[in-house]
Amino acid sequence: MKHPNFQLSPEITRALSMGAPIVALESTVITHGLPHPQNLELARDMEKQVRDNGATPATVALLDGKIRIGLSDLELIRLSESESTLKVSHRDFATAIVKKADGGTTVAGTMYAANMAGIKVFATGGIGGVHKESAFDISTDLRSLAEIPTIVVCAGAKAILDLPATLEYLETMGVPVIGYQTDEFPAFYSRESGLGVSARLDSPEEIAEFAKAHWNLGMRSGILVTNPIPETESISKSKMEPIIAKASAEAIEQGIHGQKLTPFLLSRISELTKGKSLKANLALLLNNARLAAEIAKEMNTKKKEWAI
Repeated sequence: MKHPNFQLSPEITRALSMGAPIVALESTVITHGLPHPQNLELARDMEKQVRDNGATPATVALLDGKIRIGLSDLELIRLSESESTLKVSHRDFATAIVKKADGGTTVAGTMYAANMAGIKVFATGGIGGVHKESAFDISTDLRSLAEIPTIVVCAGAKAILDLPATLEYLETMGVPVIGYQTDEFPAFYSRESGLGVSARLDSPEEIAEFAKAHWNLGMRSGILVTNPIPETESISKSKMEPIIAKASAEAIEQGIHGQKLTPFLLSRISELTKGKSLKANLALLLNNARLAAEIAKEMNTKKKEWAI
């Protein structure tokens, strides 16, 4: 890949040239999701989880206005310690490039960059969606899922969102919502939501076969693979709902909206759960990185059969 605004690490360049399995990882969890040094520990742990399961991690971020795919440990440290990073989605790339800024990429931003580099599998925590506070506040993640042919492994949408509306949007846009070993859409901190998925698949091989069939039909959308949080770290829906409602009400009272809303809600929920939600968040991120690596390996064996 040659583009003046993109820079691939030597490891990612080598993995692409060899046709090795690669998993893209977002970076807003490093720049805007967790305090230092927890953010650095998580970034390292995510990459290790991918490596331990047979794939190459490609953390995506912006450094000095360059879209970077694959970071060294020194670059992860720099990103984790920076206090002036941008939160970069589709509309923000040009701003970061012009200002030569550092930035953490959102789900949508990471999907765009990964697709440009030819990376088909991406692991995150939870996707954005339709906010409860305003039906007009809809994450760019949903549009990206409709338009970018990437497998996105997550623990569902963030539980702070309007989950039924988010699923309706995905259905309208023709995005398959796969339940990994479950018939129920996970609710981030909780394994249950009371909502269904469009299909259940029980192995990474089945997911790779599904992707091949979907894209060989000429479909251009992404595929959302929802992977429930491990049972040991799950927090029941009945416990989380009143906590989320309280945090949401406080956000409305304080006039918090836009890109500041999700970080505020996640931070406040962590305070209200005395850190349990943060522990759950970390567990599901690592769980998703593991599954994404397994899917990437299966996809790697089938890539000559894709139409996309």
